[in-house]
Amino acid sequence: MADKQPVYILPENVSRTLGKDAQRNNILAAKIISDIVKTTLGPKGMDKMLVDSTGNIIVTNDGVTILEEVQLDHPAAKMIAEIAKTQENEVGDGTTTVVMLAGKLLENAERLLDKKIHPTVIIKGYKLAADKAKSLLLEVSLPVDNKNILKQIAMTAMTGKGAESNREHLADLIVTSIDQVATNGNVIDMESIKIVKQKGNSIEDSELVNGLVLDKEAANESMPKKIENASILLVDFALELKNPETETKISVSTPEQLQQFINSEEIALRDITSKVISSGAKVVFCQKGIDDVAQYFLAKAGIMAYRRIAKSDMEKLSRATSGKIISSLHEIRKDDLGFAAVVEQVKKGDDTMTYVRGCKNPKSVTILLRGSTDHVLDEIERAIKDGLGDVSAAVKDGRVVAGGGAVEMEIAKRLRQYARTLGGREQLAVEEFAGALEYIPETLAENAGLDPVNIMTELKQRHESGFALDGINLFVNRVEDCISAGIIEPMRVKMQAIISSSEVATMILRIDDVLMSSGPKMNAMSRPNPYDGLD
Repeated sequence: MADKQPVYILPENVSRTLGKDAQRNNILAAKIISDIVKTTLGPKGMDKMLVDSTGNIIVTNDGVTILEEVQLDHPAAKMIAEIAKTQENEVGDGTTTVVMLAGKLLENAERLLDKKIHPTVIIKGYKLAADKAKSLLLEVSLPVDNKNILKQIAMTAMTGKGAESNREHLADLIVTSIDQVATNGNVIDMESIKIVKQKGNSIEDSELVNGLVLDKEAANESMPKKIENASILLVDFALELKNPETETKISVSTPEQLQQFINSEEIALRDITSKVISSGAKVVFCQKGIDDVAQYFLAKAGIMAYRRIAKSDMEKLSRATSGKIISSLHEIRKDDLGFAAVVEQVKKGDDTMTYVRGCKNPKSVTILLRGSTDHVLDEIERAIKDGLGDVSAAVKDGRVVAGGGAVEMEIAKRLRQYARTLGGREQLAVEEFAGALEYIPETLAENAGLDPVNIMTELKQRHESGFALDGINLFVNRVEDCISAGIIEPMRVKMQAIISSSEVATMILRIDDVLMSSGPKMNAMSRPNPYDGLD
């Protein structure tokens, strides 16, 4: 009698989707995510109002913010949202573009699947197209040769995010801050640029502080509120007495001994503060606590002292003031002190801020944003972060491309030429990749209320005629040279978008079996035996 083959039965809490159904479900999820963010693309893109279960409201057109706030359950949708986060972390902008490209690549792949083309062939074609697109991107990019280009990049990045009326002023703040914190070799630490929001006044009152703005007030009310030509001491230890780590008993036999014990604490704190005072410091920033008695002695000496400063702010203060963070009371030296022209405590309404201004060659600065409401400030902050990311990427790479869909159209044209050199069905996938790139300028036109068919026809005609820098200038609603119009983007934003979108699209195309658990995981003891019921 022949041996019976074992049959494995899936647990009841696991559902399975196979073959074409799995592929189509994943592609549909990607298309839906792409459609959600599609209308936010470009300077004429619309905003989304996101309301959570507690009634908190976010109004934004920032792709990654939208996808972070939306509750996504579908695994493929989560994968698409993940590349938006990667784009944000790597370059700070282009999150909507990368999601749209991924969705369009999968939508175009579905057409090829309908023609009975195997997913492996599509994946190979997409890989060839992505590699070629990256090399073409280097070819069509231009060098960054002056700061005016960086300012135009910042303005392009902020367009459509509620900052249009003040984008020149904000762009100046962005470029100056990047220039200030950049070190040798164009190394830029974005953590060195702090963004502080202050409700009140208008956006045009936003400013760049060559130093730091802290949401703190002095430890003692009797301390000075303003000190000029301030020597600054940074310490990461507590200016207070340590408590015994174990239970301690003290025997006192006379009233004099009791009084001496009480006075000893004050003497010890006086000794601690005298070392601080003798260092010549006029302002003290302490990462930990400052005892009330120590506060009194410091205030009496005319010293401003701040306690419980966040470690990240301590590091920024060190870079801004050129002071060293001291870890031991006995290591305090005058050479380790930082400097600021002014340290000032300002109270506005219920908020108290401390400004550390006028630092010499600061490597940490603060962009102080002002606006009428919290929602306005939040959206301006997102615009500023996009601008910082774009300018930083342009400074690091030194290469930029024409915006307004110009670079996508040019690469799509050249990819179609490249496809004709390929044999086999891979060329169909390369052509669909080119079609996905054209989806960007088409959506830009559609979101601006223009006729996408007419615009795309004109763009194709111009690029075929050799006008590689022509894209859509949505400020005047016509096709023209985008570099001359000041619509410029960093090459890295486009490069990362192509890399991430093609990788996630090919990964999703490889999936032909989805197993989803709808309940608690089953351990080995509770798992059903696949051989049960077999003789």
